Amino acid sequence: MKITIIGINNRFPEFTEEVQTIIASANFFAGGNRHYELVKQFLPDNYHWSSIVVPLSALFEDIQSKKGHWVVFASGDPLFFGIGNTLKREFPDAEIRVLPHFNSLQMLAHRLGINYGEYLVVSLTGRPWQAFDKALIEGVRCLAILTDRKKTPIEIARRMISYGYTNYRLFYGEKMGGDEERVLALDLDEVVNLDFKHPNCFFLKKTNDAIPAGGIPDTEFEPLEGRPRMITKMPVRLTTLALMQLHRREVLWDVGACTGSVSIEARLKHPHLQVTAFEIRPESEGIIHRNAQKFQAPGIHLVTGDYLKAKKKEFVAPDAVFIGGYGGKMEEVLDDVNCYLKPGGVIGFNSVSQKSRNRFPDWCFQNGFEITNQHQIQVDDHNPIQVFIAAKETKRKDAK
Repeated sequence: MKITIIGINNRFPEFTEEVQTIIASANFFAGGNRHYELVKQFLPDNYHWSSIVVPLSALFEDIQSKKGHWVVFASGDPLFFGIGNTLKREFPDAEIRVLPHFNSLQMLAHRLGINYGEYLVVSLTGRPWQAFDKALIEGVRCLAILTDRKKTPIEIARRMISYGYTNYRLFYGEKMGGDEERVLALDLDEVVNLDFKHPNCFFLKKTNDAIPAGGIPDTEFEPLEGRPRMITKMPVRLTTLALMQLHRREVLWDVGACTGSVSIEARLKHPHLQVTAFEIRPESEGIIHRNAQKFQAPGIHLVTGDYLKAKKKEFVAPDAVFIGGYGGKMEEVLDDVNCYLKPGGVIGFNSVSQKSRNRFPDWCFQNGFEITNQHQIQVDDHNPIQVFIAAKETKRKDAK
């Protein structure tokens, strides 16, 4: 199987003789609707066209069933977050040749006269917010953003503003390389009213060096009404999170999140983490959301309701779980956590009572967990807290 991927811009193409020869010799063609309108007059007689639309399964089946030379038209550089990478992955044995054009961000940088090599590229085209949120929390100074029809410039600007990341200026490009090309320099509050068109992209550049700070004083969090002391105290949560070695982890579940203090500290200190917070109290939903916005911690997935009844199979399995509350059902919650926690993962557990200090080690012993750290901390006039870190065995000792 032979696939030639040709990058084009948004204007009527001026193909070289080599490219015209390739097109004339091909049997099958694919591209988006916009690409078809630009290239249809170059196609040979009796051509077969396959539209590139999501999901891509129809395209893959078409290519697989029709053996021959395929020419695929793509925007800009097909290997720059483009269809080229998808086709290489889907057809590893195919003979693939790529003839790229400038991508949209390169063209925008050329119009602006900036060094785009200084910019971290984040694609939000069909992708989650995680990489973008991570870059904001880490304080990346220069970002280059690829958008789609859901994560539009307006939605991105609104997210940044709601989480306090207003110290960026935006350099916007629309329909780059086409007759309707438009380039603008905007503040974020101007972007939310932008009359934009697809496709578009933009650069973000910080206007100052401010970054969100961890180690948040307990009094800064919005508390549960009437229960201001119901929060994992700063020295305890920072110690617990440090002992859990979250820099080595990928997914954290915060069970009994309450005000969201643990989730927020974990997100700010380790923005690579996927964080899911579970909390039974419905009033905590607004509290956690507002606290996350206040302390600039986007990307925390909140699940409200009884943890034991939550549909967790749809979530990515954790390799770290913090137990902040269990509603009197410690063993049941731990048994459930054990069903999802990856081998080698850890549980962080804070014990207030002597009863739980005895029961947690007993549960660990019975379920193949090793207590790797145990420390007692007392904050001011609060009761002493026993901090436990327990690691799940990678393989049971009695396994053959």
